[in-house]
Amino acid sequence: LVVGGIFWGNCFWLEAVNRGESLDAMRNREEPFDICVVGGGATGMGVALDAAVRGYAVCLVEQSDFGKGTSSRSTKLVHGGVRYLKQGDVSLVREALQERGRLVRNAPHLVRKQSFVIPGYSWMDGPFYGLGLKLYDALAGELGMGASRWLGKEEVVEALPTVRRERLRGGVSYFDGQFDDARLVIDLAWTATLRGAFVANYVKCVGLMEEEGKVVGVKVRDGELGEELEVRAKVVVNATGIFVDELRRGEQEMVTVSQGAHVVLPREFLPGEAALMVPKTSDGRVLFAVPWKEVVLVGTTDTPREEKLLEPRPLEEELEFILAHTEEYLGRRPKTEEVRSIYAGLRPLVRPPKSGGKTSAISRDHTIVRSENGLVTIAGGKWTTYRKMAEDLVDRVEEFEGWERRDCGTRDLRIETSGAERPGDFVELEMARRVEDVLARRTRALVEDARGAQEKAKWVGEGMAEALEKGDDWVETQVAEFEEVAKGWLPSI
Repeated sequence: LVVGGIFWGNCFWLEAVNRGESLDAMRNREEPFDICVVGGGATGMGVALDAAVRGYAVCLVEQSDFGKGTSSRSTKLVHGGVRYLKQGDVSLVREALQERGRLVRNAPHLVRKQSFVIPGYSWMDGPFYGLGLKLYDALAGELGMGASRWLGKEEVVEALPTVRRERLRGGVSYFDGQFDDARLVIDLAWTATLRGAFVANYVKCVGLMEEEGKVVGVKVRDGELGEELEVRAKVVVNATGIFVDELRRGEQEMVTVSQGAHVVLPREFLPGEAALMVPKTSDGRVLFAVPWKEVVLVGTTDTPREEKLLEPRPLEEELEFILAHTEEYLGRRPKTEEVRSIYAGLRPLVRPPKSGGKTSAISRDHTIVRSENGLVTIAGGKWTTYRKMAEDLVDRVEEFEGWERRDCGTRDLRIETSGAERPGDFVELEMARRVEDVLARRTRALVEDARGAQEKAKWVGEGMAEALEKGDDWVETQVAEFEEVAKGWLPSI
């Protein structure tokens, strides 16, 4: 039975991703869910979808909005990770390239092919990067996007019109994927719901339910009404990203945090269709300048951080690094008024035995562990491999619990979308509850232009208020809260 929906053969169709119905299911279900997922980012939502497609009874809770954290703050690339070849992590690159191909096939409305150019400024650059990219092509196999090739100086300038020409010798071009990260999380939620999962945002897990030393569910609090619920489940999956250690209280910490910052600029800084990739900057980092929608994203950094925040902000030194390298490779330093937006995300990296304190050296592969009380935790990984991470997790749960193995059905599963376009649609169809949800994640207005997003806040609030049956006071509060968030996306450089 799917509450509020219609069952047709082997597929589900619901009128909306309905938060109230999900909470009702968690509140009133007589039998335990098979799997309860804590965490509504890419990993958690991937697990919920995989488990639902296999026919398990699944629910998911997220303390904030879906994709609020790391999953909406990436460089918007679906890629194998060229730099991981240099680290010798060939298996991770191969897996990521296979998943890149599946994402292009399964979510063509969100994922597309993007050309990249690596400019060469020494006679060794062309052969060195060219040979590495030939291996990159080979690892992609039949799911490849096109062959890499060497470029002459004139071809590099044609592809990257603003690139620094001094000492430019040529370059290498290759293909990778580009996507809308937050929209993919929302569409995964939509697709999981169509398959029978119950998902709810602004529902915080405040503790584990245990009987005789074993986890039998979670205690959650509805962030809107303050109601506390007990949700029983045979298995609880901890997919909370940078916060995984909070549910693993008393155990050795699994995760260390690295911050990646980005600066968003007008397209005039990179007017062509190709993206710039700098594989080794002055301090050894990788830098991208990527055309995305109507802007250019420049990043990223790899800065160890101690604080684990839902709303991290770029550090001054990160912004300086990005702006200085923009000037070095794209001709001039952006002025403050030209910067459309700035943002940062925190990567949950699995702690290695010894990393020397350098997060860029830590593998982006994922880890699955089962605690003595039965809590199953997944940590690490990268956006591109979210589907494979989810497949591995549900496989392991079946193994842990002694369940009969069921085939994974997500390798060729089309990711659906609601088609919402206006503020009221996002409330009614995609569980947007706040103005920030619409401007930051249902649309990407905050990423593309933070000042412009602030100007739209009241209009969005009024549209949402009508759908949610809220009054003027709610609109005023929502606008004020969004403006406070948006301040952190505005440059002060």
